[in-house]
This record gives sequence, C-alpha cells and structure tokens, in this order.
Amino acid sequence: MNKNAYNAFCKCRDNFRAITDDIKNALPRLQEFQQRLVDSRSGPVYHVDTPVVYNTALDDVDESADIRLILVGDNPGRREQMAENRRYLVGQSGNIAENFFRREPDLSIDFRKNVIIVNKTPVHTARTAELKELCALGGEKMKYMIDDSQIKMARLLADFFCALRVPIWITGYSEMNRRGIFAVYTGALQALIMNGTLDKNSVFIYRHFSMNQFTIDLRKKMPEYGTGAVETLRRIGTEYRKRILCV
Repeated sequence: MNKNAYNAFCKCRDNFRAITDDIKNALPRLQEFQQRLVDSRSGPVYHVDTPVVYNTALDDVDESADIRLILVGDNPGRREQMAENRRYLVGQSGNIAENFFRREPDLSIDFRKNVIIVNKTPVHTARTAELKELCALGGEKMKYMIDDSQIKMARLLADFFCALRVPIWITGYSEMNRRGIFAVYTGALQALIMNGTLDKNSVFIYRHFSMNQFTIDLRKKMPEYGTGAVETLRRIGTEYRKRILCV
C-alpha cells in the first residue's frame, strides 16, 4: 500500500486498540461474567484470558503489505481470546477459511497475507449466542456497551475500507436480522452505506466458514448460476447483502 494508505491504516489500528481499551475500562466485571458463563456451559471449560480482544495480527501489517480483502466475523471465541493467540479466526473456522482460499487460486488471495480480519464486536464469548446471556448477567450497562461496540466496529470497518479500498466480506448473517444479536451492527452498516461512507458494491455478505457453510453455499450455487467461483461469490454476496441490508 502507498504511504497515505498505510498512515490511514495505522490510525484505524490505533482506534481499534482504543475501542477495546474503552470497553474493558467501562466493564470491570466483564471477565468475571464471561468466566461464569464458561464454567456453567457443557462445552470445554477454560480460563478467560482476554475479555475484549484486539486482533494483534494487524500489528504484523506493514507498508509493504498487499491487503486485498477485509473479512468480518462475529466475535472472538475461545481460541481467539487465549493469551498466546489474541488473533481472529485462528480456530477451526480460521483453518477452514485458510483452506478455502488455498483451494480457490482464481481468487488470488492468501488468507494469512492478503486479508485483514475484524469482528462485529470484540467482546469474547465461547459461542456468539452467549452474548445475550452476557447481557443478562451484566444488565443494562453490559447491553449498552455491547451495542455501542457494534456501532464502533461498523465505523471502524468503514475507516479500514476508506484506507484500503478493497472488498468487504461479512460472514455470518443469521444474527444480523432486526431481532438478532447483531441488529445494531446491521443498522450502523445501513447508515454508513446510505451516507456514502461505505460503497455498497464493495460489501458482500455470506454464511459462516464454520461447518463449511460458506463452501457448501458456493458449491450449491455454482451449477445454478453456471459461473466460476469468482462470479458466483460476487452474486451470492450481493444477494445476501440486498436481503440483509436492503441496499
């Protein structure tokens, strides 16, 4: 990227750190509530290391980086919040995504070199659905902060887009409806598109990489459309964007 783009990217990165710090400072009991959820669930029990996760993979991006895609996930899970990671999509979904791009050379994207990853919120839960339980434990302030984090992450996405001018892939649309966990994020994206900050034609929405949902969708649609992977993905992402964002 050129110097101006890199300087803008660095400002976005600094803002991302500030967002996570503000949430941690505003919610001193957040880690306690998250640990309570972990200890009460039927899945793996683990120690919550990082209540609010900044994606440290962004710190590896320098001026020589060739960023071709911005990918948006849901929120950091168990592996992402671990002290030795603190990076997004490093678990099973990340492995599936990495393998997908490796199997699709026509996309010309190396998942670990050409993609930056942000989330709809940086607040950790083992499963995205547990954000609702977290709000129940933490009360109105918790809900306010998680909603506010979605607005800030949507604006951060727009800032990254303005700096890099590359396509945006938003994965996981099931909770982006008006009653979903990420309804606030959806509303913020709609506003950013309507005011011209985000180019709607650069925003594409897909299913999750988890459980191969993304790939299954692609393989199903390719014969239907009669197109290759690149064009099929463009059409899928556009159709879901129109359905979810109504733009």
